[in-house]
Amino acid sequence: MTAVDFAAFVDRLAQVSGEVILPFFRSSIGAEDKSRGGVFDPVTEADRGAEAAMRRLIAQTFPAHGVIGEEYGQDRPQAEYVWVLDPIDGTKSFISGLPTWGTLIGLMHNGRPVYGMMSQPFTRERYFGDGKRSRLRTLAPSRGEAPPGEWATRILRTRACPSLAQATVMTTSPALIKDDADRDAYSKIEREARLARYGADCYAYCALAAGFVDLVIETDLKPHDVVALAPIVEGAGGMMTTWEGENPAKGGRILAAGDPRLHEVVRERLLAG
Repeated sequence: MTAVDFAAFVDRLAQVSGEVILPFFRSSIGAEDKSRGGVFDPVTEADRGAEAAMRRLIAQTFPAHGVIGEEYGQDRPQAEYVWVLDPIDGTKSFISGLPTWGTLIGLMHNGRPVYGMMSQPFTRERYFGDGKRSRLRTLAPSRGEAPPGEWATRILRTRACPSLAQATVMTTSPALIKDDADRDAYSKIEREARLARYGADCYAYCALAAGFVDLVIETDLKPHDVVALAPIVEGAGGMMTTWEGENPAKGGRILAAGDPRLHEVVRERLLAG
């Protein structure tokens, strides 16, 4: 099977996860702190319920596939096909009533990301890609492209931006870059960029794929943070790697750029410190 063959199934995963999550958004839901005294790392009943629902559907449909999820760990991570799930990427935004969160559904084939979706059920958006092309589907019609109740789809393309001085750069928060040298390297990039914005989590990468942002720079990410997003960025014409230029699937220090020329310039400068 190719990644495209899984597209309809990914839509089903997005649907079932959204049905679990939406009743909790902008409610009085509580959050448990997973950090055990470190930096606040919340998890909610919505996170756990949505991941459990997606895992059940995967097990019923593709029993030989592996699963890696933020809330319930790994199951057969060495399988040929492995699903990588983050039920709510941006839980801090979720519990604050802000819509800058999303459900990340990624698929790896032999260890490489081959298909990904960022589903935002509240705004009714689904960003998805297979590394060759990327799309955005929205349920709410815009500019008369679709009648009420039907999905409108458009192609995603990154924008040209070879110069750092013209770039918009995003990171979830500089405070999350714990290593002093990494934070200094990021700060140098931010000072030279035209504009810096914080706090969008997975939305930053989708904004990059849509041509509104030029760079996303982060550290200490996990596979569930990035596997779904890499095929979206790459399918829109961008590049997403580790700072060392390697496969981002294992997480770590991540650099995404809409223009491959800018990616190489910034990557070298990040490594130079």
